[in-house]
Amino acid sequence: MSGAGAAIRCLGLSLQTAVVVAQPTLSHRVDRWVDSVRQIQQIPGLSIAVMRDGKMIHAKGFGLANVEHQVPATPETVYQSGSVGKQFTATLVMMLVEDGKISLDDPVRKYLPDAPTTWDGITIRRLLSHTSGLGDYPSDLDLRRDYTEEQFLKMVFGTPLQFAPGDQWSYSNLGYLTLGVVIHRVSGKFYGDLLAERIFRPLGMATKIISEADIVPHRADGYRLVDGVLKNQEWVSPSFNTTADGALYFTVLDLAKWDAALSTDRVLKPASLAAMWTPIKLTDGSTYPYGFGWGVSAVNGRRLIEHGGEWQGFRTHIARYVDDRLSVVVLANLAAPKVSPTDIAHRIAEMYLPSLRSH
Repeated sequence: MSGAGAAIRCLGLSLQTAVVVAQPTLSHRVDRWVDSVRQIQQIPGLSIAVMRDGKMIHAKGFGLANVEHQVPATPETVYQSGSVGKQFTATLVMMLVEDGKISLDDPVRKYLPDAPTTWDGITIRRLLSHTSGLGDYPSDLDLRRDYTEEQFLKMVFGTPLQFAPGDQWSYSNLGYLTLGVVIHRVSGKFYGDLLAERIFRPLGMATKIISEADIVPHRADGYRLVDGVLKNQEWVSPSFNTTADGALYFTVLDLAKWDAALSTDRVLKPASLAAMWTPIKLTDGSTYPYGFGWGVSAVNGRRLIEHGGEWQGFRTHIARYVDDRLSVVVLANLAAPKVSPTDIAHRIAEMYLPSLRSH
């Protein structure tokens, strides 16, 4: 081989080596930053995953999944979903739409005939998009009491609407609780069982409905801060950990599989996914940046589909930069005002893709 040829070959090897080395260097930089934020925000444990082109390129755990037993957090650590679980409920509804068992513009009273007449304008679409007029759980609701499905419904039916359906947007856990009941009435199955049957098992996800009684390997404990002191999460009744507004166990590895499936037609048809990721239109013709179980926005002209969650000492976030095929998941076991998995996820995305940074 000539000297020039050898030089070109060496240059090629050098470039290949540079490519191989660059990714770990970036991941290490991300890890150092994430762990520093975790310590500053006093988060006991945190796990992240980064996906590119439908494949996981980085996953890492930081700190402790359980403080009392000093159990490290890992990518296999199981966290509670909070409202990140809403996207699964919404997906299940869209599956039933594709099956011809539900229509988005069906009045909810078609499936729940005992609902008050004030619900005449509430459709499945309005429940999915938080534009039904329903609000959150009443302030006097006893979270430590077990409720039957009928008792939950009676509570929802007795809650006055905040506005006429479709007039405004207002985040509503009650709306998604109601969707879980509709799924049950239409399919004849508990929504959690249907999720396992149609989504979790086919995708190889270990995700499941919360159960404090079950033995769950790698389960994290949730924490809160009281006057700056770390405390265990407060307890709620078993029934409140089964509602369709966000009551799942999952790992960052589960959500990596979920993210990959959303980039294909394995879960829903493209038209159904597009409907979920389109800003909802209000009755005055304006739109709100929320679809069905997902927030819909843009960063520097690039689409961002995301959702966060909080429940029982946990905070979570999944951010999907769909135009760039980059996704980030952040799961943390501390629910405190200063803890923001959303901000952490956005910053991680910017480190992998600098063009997402604000100008």
